[in-house]
Amino acid sequence: MRRIISILFLVSSFSALQGQAISSASIDSLVERSMKAFNVPGIAVAVIKDGKVIHSKGYGVRSLRTMERTDENTLFGIASNSKGFTAATLGILVDEGKIKWDDKVRDYIPEFKLYNPYVTEEFTIRDLLTHRSGMGLGAGDLMFFPDSSDFTLKDIIYNLRFLKPVSGFRTKYDYDNNLYIIAGEVVARVSGKSWDEFVEERIIKPLGMTHTAASFDRLKNTNDVIDGHAPVEGKVQVIARSTMKVGHSAGGINSSIADLSKWVQALLSHGKYGEGNTKRLFSEEVHRELWTPQTIIPVYNPGPYNTHFSSYGFGFGLSDVNGYKQVSHTGGLEGMVTQITMIPELNLGIIVLTNQQEGGAFSSITNQIKDAYFGRKGTDWVKDLSARRNQNLAGAQHLMDSIWNEIDGFQKSAKTKPELALFTGTYTDPWLGDIYISIKNGKPWFDSKRSPKLTGELFPYKGNTFVVKWRDRSMDADAFVNFSLDEQGKAAGITMRAISPLTDFSYDFHDLNFHRSK
Repeated sequence: MRRIISILFLVSSFSALQGQAISSASIDSLVERSMKAFNVPGIAVAVIKDGKVIHSKGYGVRSLRTMERTDENTLFGIASNSKGFTAATLGILVDEGKIKWDDKVRDYIPEFKLYNPYVTEEFTIRDLLTHRSGMGLGAGDLMFFPDSSDFTLKDIIYNLRFLKPVSGFRTKYDYDNNLYIIAGEVVARVSGKSWDEFVEERIIKPLGMTHTAASFDRLKNTNDVIDGHAPVEGKVQVIARSTMKVGHSAGGINSSIADLSKWVQALLSHGKYGEGNTKRLFSEEVHRELWTPQTIIPVYNPGPYNTHFSSYGFGFGLSDVNGYKQVSHTGGLEGMVTQITMIPELNLGIIVLTNQQEGGAFSSITNQIKDAYFGRKGTDWVKDLSARRNQNLAGAQHLMDSIWNEIDGFQKSAKTKPELALFTGTYTDPWLGDIYISIKNGKPWFDSKRSPKLTGELFPYKGNTFVVKWRDRSMDADAFVNFSLDEQGKAAGITMRAISPLTDFSYDFHDLNFHRSK
């Protein structure tokens, strides 16, 4: 077994306020440990301090298929870290006097409509960015996740009206991707350019982010690009590439640590960039709005950093950690997760990009680097977070095993099988559209018309409940499929719910309500 090398803290020349620095050698050791503990093939890490990139390096391989090395220019999908860019594009339009944060969305997108008429009329650009719409966590994400659906931007705008609220308007934080898609469309309607073109012309190009693009399909060169990875039946392997065909303003940007370091430097400089910080992306006023709390996020436990307050600004999460303001965001697509963290008072930025959908890796790296600058000792984040992860995985596996054992027992002991003809047919949800319950080779089967990856065998479970086992095992999102019956005993509707508590929230099966249409 490889010997675990402890993190070395070096006394730096920084002031007491800035704490201690961490050496590049220590970061190397930290990342190697994290890759091993969380089974991540490739990671890239950058540290920005006082306006300079003091560490920028790739580790491991960009793909288990090619075994080519990760470097500082390797491109990752940064997913929801794109949201900060989207907020900034709107800020640029605010600076130009073309919009105001509190303008009504329907002034620019007249067809915009939510479930509640009052909310529709009152909804502002500020509301698009702050996750307080009243819709539930990840509501409607199945229109673009997993990456296989044929939903267009027009479809997403139209279907928002069918997503029922779970809380009062502006009363509660629930993370939302689709409203950031609408935010990108506001940029397009006002500027006359697609969000992709606007963000590349007004942010990415000026900053010299020469390898970055607003979406995978817009990359000029894909010679140094990761493959996504995920555990499949217990083994990490390459999975289908996530290219995100729609909604780039919510999570489409592909970039590297070398390029993202320029973005982080500009943010820490309050929108200034260029030699001597003589140029501006956006004004001081816009920067202040981006990093000002807009929506409260409850904190029930102060945790290791003695955090008392948490909130969401425009495209960034905001909290107090160890007495400092932290500005951060994470991002996740199939097979990859990322994190950008800034401590403005220390003029510190940390970027961690990974090619496996395991958040413990970026958290352990980021936290250990933060601790060095805080002068905080005594926590081994790789050890602690991997132990917590293993405990959560074991709990989820126990739940899944118990359900599949029940299903196996039912199949072996049941004297009568469900009359499958009572369940087959076409069922329609107002926003996801049609699914088909059919018999394939004698087995009941689930197929979504508009999201082809949602296909798999149905297994009788209890009563009128089945379990769908998705054919793509990298999804890790098997779900209960509950049939309601009419007075003749025939299935009339379907509701669904993910089984594992670790299922990604973007599999929002619980928001679906199917009724038999054929």
